[in-house]
Amino acid sequence: MSTDTVVHQLAIRVGNKLRDERLMLATAESCTGGMVAAAITDISGSSAWFERGFVTYSNLAKTEMIGVPATLIEQHGAVSEPVAKAMAEGALRNSRAQVSVSITGVAGPAGGSEAKPVGTVCIGWSNRLHTGVETQLFKGDREQVRTQAAAHALRKLLEFLEQRER
Repeated sequence: MSTDTVVHQLAIRVGNKLRDERLMLATAESCTGGMVAAAITDISGSSAWFERGFVTYSNLAKTEMIGVPATLIEQHGAVSEPVAKAMAEGALRNSRAQVSVSITGVAGPAGGSEAKPVGTVCIGWSNRLHTGVETQLFKGDREQVRTQAAAHALRKLLEFLEQRER
């Protein structure tokens, strides 16, 4: 199964869960440039559970569109767990959704550093009561890193939604 197919299948599963729970989703994407939102809107009827998506590629967009403090970006860098957390929470504050997912990372081939090599991606998810974040290191070229990040973000979002039942 190709990674694109995996992303699509995960988007369907997330959508089914959101629809069953009567929840709306907002996304805040940087390095994936809207891939998660695109996978979601490829699904007929997704307007029942997808509220909006923010593509906040630049630091200024993160600040202006979803309220990520510029000082947070200066202190930690755009690719960091504190920024991924602020993106997930900002997507909720600036939407009518109850759940969000955020992605910020270094897709490459340039932009990496020793501390944050190409493939470093921070993912956040939130439901207004709890926000989780994690950092992953994906391998491959730019397209592969972006696709793996989108798939992993959807997988983590699905786990987050399923934990609400326990």
